[in-house]
Amino acid sequence: MVVRHVILDRDGVLNREPPDGSWVARPEDWVWEPGALEAMRRLAEAGVMLSVATNQSGVGRGVFPMEAVDAVTDLMLREAEDAGAPIDAVFVCPHAPKDLCDCRKPLPGLIEQAVAWSGIPREETLVVGDAARDLEAAEAAGVKAILVRTGKGRETEEVIGPEGVPVYDDLERAAEAIMMEE
Repeated sequence: MVVRHVILDRDGVLNREPPDGSWVARPEDWVWEPGALEAMRRLAEAGVMLSVATNQSGVGRGVFPMEAVDAVTDLMLREAEDAGAPIDAVFVCPHAPKDLCDCRKPLPGLIEQAVAWSGIPREETLVVGDAARDLEAAEAAGVKAILVRTGKGRETEEVIGPEGVPVYDDLERAAEAIMMEE
């Protein structure tokens, strides 16, 4: 499979989730997963488009405003750019589960938006996630997916079992595998 576009989940793939299970709602809460920036830099240098698709239900639940998500996104974009790992686009679902939108993963809306925006066919796009909802959204959108063991990944791997999608320890290992397929 030739991969020209990688759609990355945010929390648990790019950044560490807070240990208390809360949200990353302020720039000072943002901590990159080890190796994530290097992995993104390598993919970007190989000409792979990078986008991020993230559920941020804290907005819809009234926990924090969309401006908080924007502030975290600005930091993520700036630090990624500074590391030579530019993110081409970010797609956010701000809705609470009760809102029944079509963009909240596991529904395919965010993945479909990212694919449409990129202009790159689904067959050349890959979703990288750490949760079952990321994998389900990819499948519903007709896009292949891989799982990383960071974030919720280890728990997700136990649920999906050995017959599921390819699994890698982290984004850095996943990027190595993607680059070998090129």
